[in-house]
Amino acid sequence: MRTEQLSHSLLNTIEVYEAILARVSEESFIQSPSDGSWSYSETYSHIFQSGLLSFIAIENCIQHNGVLSRKSIQWIPMLILYFGQFPPGKIKAPKRIASMVKKISKEEAQALIKKFKLRLQEISPLVNAADPHQKIKHPRLGLLNAKQWLRFIEIHTNHHVKQLKRIEQQLDNM
Repeated sequence: MRTEQLSHSLLNTIEVYEAILARVSEESFIQSPSDGSWSYSETYSHIFQSGLLSFIAIENCIQHNGVLSRKSIQWIPMLILYFGQFPPGKIKAPKRIASMVKKISKEEAQALIKKFKLRLQEISPLVNAADPHQKIKHPRLGLLNAKQWLRFIEIHTNHHVKQLKRIEQQLDNM
């Protein structure tokens, strides 16, 4: 998938996040589902903070601050990037990322979305020119180059839309 398509797809997914944010009350936004899973608030905190960290990884690849590696990624991460989705089942966030998750307000979520969209706009035009052998380690997928990181952000952001829909169903049933 080309960088322009990835950016466009990401922006479309962000519109879904913005629509959910607009229709959910502040009370529902921070309310945790009865099963102990993340609230809307925690999900937004996670997705946009991890997205911003991923943009730093992309920037490091672009600026040649990564690891120079000609090795291909392993087959499972390659399949994830190719098919555009994670394997079935629940995946726990790495401890470092999970420790950053916190309950935020709708206003804080809107600010994170704005910052995310600005960084996407700044970085996406530079991705195609990045050396494909400049890579930064992802906690689960191994060494990724700038374009692979952008693809990961797209997959990860789409993945959490499903979680937001589950939260909505759980809160409706409470």
